[in-house]
Amino acid sequence: MNESSSSNQMAVPQAKEAMNRFKQEVASELGVNLKQGYNGDLTSAQAGSIGGEMVKKMIQRQEEQMSGK
Repeated sequence: MNESSSSNQMAVPQAKEAMNRFKQEVASELGVNLKQGYNGDLTSAQAGSIGGEMVKKMIQRQEEQMSGK
């Protein structure tokens, strides 16, 4: 797998810090304690809930933007 097709690469690298803040915000809302750096001690359920909630919020924001709200 080359690095351009890696699932860990951001489509917009300049958004990395904003995405990290967003991830921290969502984790906090869900009561999951994220550390800076490696978080391999999270359960699959915890990590999945953070990612799932991030996607849900991004879709909601996009739908609002598309509807003119």
